[in-house]
Amino acid sequence: MSLHDDAVLVLKAYEDQEELRQTYLDHLAAHPDGMWKACEAGHLTASALVVDPSRGKVLLTLHKKLNMWLQMGGHCEPGDTSMEAAALREATEESGIEGLTLLDGGPVRLDRHPIPAPCNWHLDIQYVALAPAGAPEAISDESLDLRWFAYDEVADVADESVVRLTERARARL
Repeated sequence: MSLHDDAVLVLKAYEDQEELRQTYLDHLAAHPDGMWKACEAGHLTASALVVDPSRGKVLLTLHKKLNMWLQMGGHCEPGDTSMEAAALREATEESGIEGLTLLDGGPVRLDRHPIPAPCNWHLDIQYVALAPAGAPEAISDESLDLRWFAYDEVADVADESVVRLTERARARL
């Protein structure tokens, strides 16, 4: 199964954010290349909020290009076999944490946000990645900083999309 086909199945099974979910499905129907950065109409991305439920904290990265605290995530790659695999790969690469596992039940949110031309849009499928208790993190080349925040601290450092993702993650935990 192609990554494009997997994304369609994931979105069809997702039972929330109906209008946005349909926007993603329409995008994929209109753009066979809609999974890839080269698609100028926009492309799907995969991200994961890394959570340590035992400490009530989330791990955020200070994105090098955007200078914003965000969840781990990014572009799909040809070797990704599923949206879950892409999200887990991104979370592992950007957090440096080995042994992450995705929270059961599929994605917790969708978030569509503008990006600079020529790509125009990221259509992000967002998951929650559970960190093993006490697992050490390691900063990646894509980040200026990496830091654990208590759930109630996220609103003080991150934008509304990360706050909503954190709220959804807490509700699913």
